[in-house]
Amino acid sequence: MNKVKMASEKSVTNNSRIVSLLAQLEKINADCLVDADNARYVTSKILHLAQSQEKIKKDMMAKGSTGIEVILSTLENTRDLQTTINILNILLELVAVGGNRRTSVLVSRGGTQILLQLLVNASKESPPNEELMVLLHSLLAKVGPKDRKFGVKARINGALNITLNIVKQNLQNQKLILPCLQVIRVYSTTSVNAVSLGKNGVVELIFKIIGPFSKKNTGLMKVALDTLAALLKSRTNARRAVDRGYVQMLLTIYVDWHRHDSRHRHMLIRKGILQAIKSITNIKLGRKAFLDVNGMKILYNTSQECLAVRTLDPLVNTSSLIMRKCYPKNRLPLPTIKSAFHFQLPIIPVNGPVYQLYSLPPEVDDVVDESDDNDDTETESEIENDNEEDFDQNFKNDDIETDINKLKPKHELGRPFEDLKMYEQFFPEFTEDFQECDLISKEPKPLSTNITQGGPIVVPTAEVEQSPVNHAIEIPVKETHPLQTEDCNKRPIFLGLVKNDNSMDNTLQHHSDQMNLLPSCQCLNHEIIKDFDKISLQNTSKSEQSYTSKAITKKECKSSLSEITCNKSFQHVSSCGGVLFEGRSVQLGKLCCSGPDPEEEDVSCSVSVEEQVMPEVPDALQLHDPELYIEIVKNTKSVPEYSEVAYPDYFGHIPPPFKEPILERPYGVQRKKRMAGSHIRTLMTKINQDIERLIHPNDIIDRVVYDLDNVSYPVPDEGDVLKFNSKFESGNLRKVIQIRKNEYDLILNSDINSNHYHQWFYFEVSGMRAGIAYRFNIINCEKTNSQFNYGMQPLMYSVQEALSGRPWWIRVGTDICYYKNHFSRSSIAAGGQKGKSYYTITFTITFQHKDDVCYFAYHYPYTYSALMMHLQKLESTHNPQQIYFRQDTLCETLSGNSCPIVTITAMPESNYYEHICQFRNRPYIFLSARVHPGETNSSWVMKGTLEYLMSNTASAQSLRESYIFKIVPMLNPDGVINGNHRCSLSGEDLNRQWQNPNLDLHPTIYHAKGLLQYLAAIKRLPLVFCDYHGHSRKKNVFMYGCSIKETMWHTSAASCELIEDLGYRTLPKILSQTAPAFCMSSCSFVVEKSKESTARVVVWREIGVQRSYTMESTLCGCDQGKYKGLQIGTYELEEMGAKFCSGLLRLKRLTSPQEYNLPSTLFEIENELIESSCKVTSPTTYVLDEDEPRFLEEVDYSAESNDEPDVDLANNAADYEPSLQEDGLSDSEITRTHLP
Repeated sequence: MNKVKMASEKSVTNNSRIVSLLAQLEKINADCLVDADNARYVTSKILHLAQSQEKIKKDMMAKGSTGIEVILSTLENTRDLQTTINILNILLELVAVGGNRRTSVLVSRGGTQILLQLLVNASKESPPNEELMVLLHSLLAKVGPKDRKFGVKARINGALNITLNIVKQNLQNQKLILPCLQVIRVYSTTSVNAVSLGKNGVVELIFKIIGPFSKKNTGLMKVALDTLAALLKSRTNARRAVDRGYVQMLLTIYVDWHRHDSRHRHMLIRKGILQAIKSITNIKLGRKAFLDVNGMKILYNTSQECLAVRTLDPLVNTSSLIMRKCYPKNRLPLPTIKSAFHFQLPIIPVNGPVYQLYSLPPEVDDVVDESDDNDDTETESEIENDNEEDFDQNFKNDDIETDINKLKPKHELGRPFEDLKMYEQFFPEFTEDFQECDLISKEPKPLSTNITQGGPIVVPTAEVEQSPVNHAIEIPVKETHPLQTEDCNKRPIFLGLVKNDNSMDNTLQHHSDQMNLLPSCQCLNHEIIKDFDKISLQNTSKSEQSYTSKAITKKECKSSLSEITCNKSFQHVSSCGGVLFEGRSVQLGKLCCSGPDPEEEDVSCSVSVEEQVMPEVPDALQLHDPELYIEIVKNTKSVPEYSEVAYPDYFGHIPPPFKEPILERPYGVQRKKRMAGSHIRTLMTKINQDIERLIHPNDIIDRVVYDLDNVSYPVPDEGDVLKFNSKFESGNLRKVIQIRKNEYDLILNSDINSNHYHQWFYFEVSGMRAGIAYRFNIINCEKTNSQFNYGMQPLMYSVQEALSGRPWWIRVGTDICYYKNHFSRSSIAAGGQKGKSYYTITFTITFQHKDDVCYFAYHYPYTYSALMMHLQKLESTHNPQQIYFRQDTLCETLSGNSCPIVTITAMPESNYYEHICQFRNRPYIFLSARVHPGETNSSWVMKGTLEYLMSNTASAQSLRESYIFKIVPMLNPDGVINGNHRCSLSGEDLNRQWQNPNLDLHPTIYHAKGLLQYLAAIKRLPLVFCDYHGHSRKKNVFMYGCSIKETMWHTSAASCELIEDLGYRTLPKILSQTAPAFCMSSCSFVVEKSKESTARVVVWREIGVQRSYTMESTLCGCDQGKYKGLQIGTYELEEMGAKFCSGLLRLKRLTSPQEYNLPSTLFEIENELIESSCKVTSPTTYVLDEDEPRFLEEVDYSAESNDEPDVDLANNAADYEPSLQEDGLSDSEITRTHLP
């Protein structure tokens, strides 16, 4: 107790002493006393207390304390050397611990200017005091990084040359030049300063300091290398280093350190040398010099030796960056980067990318741009931006629309009403009297206000994993009104092949453990094989035609499957061929069916039917009819005139009965501090293999095995060479080159009438061997990052697995990376875009079956023909007494395909006036999807929506009775059919044409907008407009909407004066409560300038729909909720479509409580619950924001990046990093009133 009391008394004594000493020091300054002895005494006592008591330092730097001002004032006024030294030591003590905040305080009090002025004054002494200079530069090295105008202040004060001269005159004095080099490094962060220092010989000076391996002065060597790397980021200094032959000198020094540092104690020095080389190779001259001195081979060999030691990963990574950057830029091995297919447009646009494409001289689009992203001309008269501190705050807001006059909805039709009358034909519900319809009730009844009659509203859930909820469609069919014929119920035998009884119990196991549970394709029935051979027959009479194996009926199946036998004679099945219909032929791709392995030739496969069972296929397959699909394909018009059908599209797809987790990939805070994790090592391995192509070209096969541009390319006969194909609907693969025995480079086709947009792929592979790892490199992707770097896998569909009763797409692939490669296109060909380099998706596949036929896709394919088949099946199976279903053709596309529009609502209860009136006055919901062909997930969500709306559940019926749905399920049929990723046949992004769509070039957008304009003209605005999309760089499902207030949050305080109806947030909030995959925190309601011509913004601004949304579904998976850590599948996507519908029903209940027999207070409580759990998390959510944190590897994917983090400044980075979330206004703080 006494010790505690004594300590407390001592603390009080020390506090009173420091207060007293600071008061004395302040008095000395105030009275201008020339009392050097007293000043020395007081400052020495303060220094002693600061060195011995941490609390003293905290008190001096505390908010409200004047201690730091007194110290700086004394430093500025004193002329006594010892007093100055004492004060500098005090300041160093103050910033030594907790340096970030304390240094910022020092800068804010004007400390930088005082220290720089002191440096100028001290330099006038001859010679300058060494101790003073060491202390001054040590303090400046700490203060400089925290002062964003430090470079400007130093240059204006003339401090640059002072520090440089000290180094020149004291090269042998390590103690003095070390802090000086640290300050020069901070000076060099400003490009003007770096150029100025370079002119005065600083680069040559540093090369006198660094040298070969030595155990002496390693600290100075490290600082000198860091300073050199900073200086060489200036292109002027880099050119000077190249001219003096320093590239070869640096490589020689690096090799020497690499050889002698056998215990890896000096890794930072070795990395410092690499950083200097990396800075030089940012310019084209530096890369040429690097190649001329054999730098590629030197770094390749040293990095290969470092691979065995995990702690040397930073060296391997930096070496790989340099080698990738210096790898000569090549053009893609194509005759032209324009699409392999050509479609003649009815008119050529007068401007835009298509006009530029048609205006390019021949071969211009193929010239590799020899300039570099980092090689802009640098002049000595560089102008420094004195407002650098404002840059980080403003650059993200450049795309935000801040003009409130442009934000306010215009509500302009844009077309005369007489012109809009043409759309009356799409709204027969306004005039239909249903006098001839067989309605449910013929008796007149009073108009009921309780639309929940018949029981409570039941919202389907996703609890049953084995069968998607959206597929459970139970439509009762009265005997007097047969809707389904026997043909509709037939399904092909191969979709229900026999399998072992006990295999069903194991279906929940992961698919890697499940592949061997069911019999392989070698156990197929003879009849089934024959039916595949008959899949394409010569065109004969209808009675003789056999399109598919569905010719085997269930009755025939009982006899033909009495015994399933297969022998070696069926090891290879010939390609299917022949004419399916007049004028065209449609074929299924080659069915490769493996027979017994050579070691098992004597083993026959014979299983009796009693030991087999037909697998129960979910009801969803009732919507998939292979015969109908083939019939629809006949009328589908493609530019290449496809004559083949992909097996996945023919067989159909059902969600697999197991979960597919996102590939684990460690990341987080620790990743920023170390180069660890399996992914980065995988990336380095893949990059090194690419570099081997340049170093060892004789090891590369370089053989074309598939080429759309050359129909006469030689097909390899070797049995170990894979065979490829993409000549089917939605297929995309242009060329394949065999690089090594089991490695292939794949090149995607650009969108038609375009020379870019490469991301979507869908192709067939056959001729594989089981158990062999094959590597596929798709080498002409364009996006700068991808969810493939965050756990997403490509999709594969195995024909043999489908024949064995497992017709589903599964996520596959290991060693998956997405990174910038050495292929490039000219900036002219890229339309002036900055991203001139291509990116590679690489993944490794090990096939389960020999001679299988497998399909790979970017995401779950959903073709135009599949849509038309599903619509036809829905129409043929619905109950017309309950459901009003109408399918019309909105328009024809450029290639002559029909664009369907669907109307769905509930039939009126009777044909009496009251019920017809209620029918006609239902509010509209307008939905659309698939404007971007590569976003196939949007079609699966739309499929879930359509199936929910057509289902016979009470909630679906209630929803139909609440709304009239107008749905355009595929806005870009031509793009989907021809395998485009982004555009239509016009070569333009249709979702950027909503402001001024052209009738000839964008007919689907022109007429879809016309429908909405017509509804606006007759005062029947839709309650909700939603355009379904897919997102390639974010997880979860989320929405983008439109809000003036949330957009104006990015400008001034004027946004606080705005009052806005928050109705636009209601539906997203509902979905965040009901849909497991939906994430409210990813939603954004900001209106960007670049999105002003999208459907969402145009429908909001011009048409006047407040609830106008884009709903984005991830291509990867979820990182929150029920599906956290799982890759998304068709089950979850279709469920999202159903949940969207149930959300609309809940929206109806919240907006119209008077229509329900429930007290309004209950709805108020429900609404408050939704609002309270979904507050505004951030007004700065951007459409293009990625949901993954930035980490070192992300920077490294760009071989030309200069974003290497500062080692000494790393601790300060957080101080300048903008907050990921800002405090926004809650919903309750904003009155629900309209804008004036």
